[in-house]
Amino acid sequence: MSFKQGWVTAKLALRRRRRRWRRLLIVVVGLVAGLEAAYLLKRRPDWAALQRQVPRSLVIQAYEADRRLDKSLARPRWYPVPLASIPERVHKAVIAAEDARFYQHAGVDWIALKDALIEAARTRRLRVGASTITQQTVKNLITGTERSLLRKWHDLVFAFWMERRLTKARILTLYLNVAELGEGIFGVEAAAKAYWNKSAGELTAEEAIELAATLPSPRRHNPATRTERFLARVEKVRGFVAEFGWAEAAPAAPAPAPEPPG
Repeated sequence: MSFKQGWVTAKLALRRRRRRWRRLLIVVVGLVAGLEAAYLLKRRPDWAALQRQVPRSLVIQAYEADRRLDKSLARPRWYPVPLASIPERVHKAVIAAEDARFYQHAGVDWIALKDALIEAARTRRLRVGASTITQQTVKNLITGTERSLLRKWHDLVFAFWMERRLTKARILTLYLNVAELGEGIFGVEAAAKAYWNKSAGELTAEEAIELAATLPSPRRHNPATRTERFLARVEKVRGFVAEFGWAEAAPAAPAPAPEPPG
């Protein structure tokens, strides 16, 4: 075989190998896409039911299962209420603390996500963050709390889906009713009763800020433990609320009583 014939033969063999690899890649991609589609369809919630009622979240179910094995855990408390029963000061404090662009994004805050990725590249540490209220609602109700990049991807997909099937008001209703706000405390109504012995509708502006400050680490840092980290978070949330122009004016001091005639 001449050099030219050998070169042509090698070139044809290389082309055949490339075609085989391309076909294999197409098969693998198709298989992964099929499995992903099957998973999403299996986990797809009943959107119409979510419009009507607040379901017991996956996080609540997991906590109840843990408590059946460990009675030292606090008794679970969960009292779903309509959005109209939760004062606007609570809505605003939670949005300012957790998802400032809640009403602007479509489920994913790309600005916050970009900042989180830049920070990860700078520190060489991949930290979970930049989750919107919609993504956190998805985690509570659909995908669960497993710590993995795959779950974060599913959070993103379902967040887009949720934003197209539910209104912002409904998403906020679900979130405020299932968010964990302390050991065994789920939703703002249960938190208001546990920490201040009142209903959510009676919370003051300062209590609303403390409630919002509870969200990052609710079991350790909350209005009952009042740790340094919690108090620092309260100050930060208070600053966020003021920055948005949502801070409520302090009540005017009562006028001094007139002096009796001398």
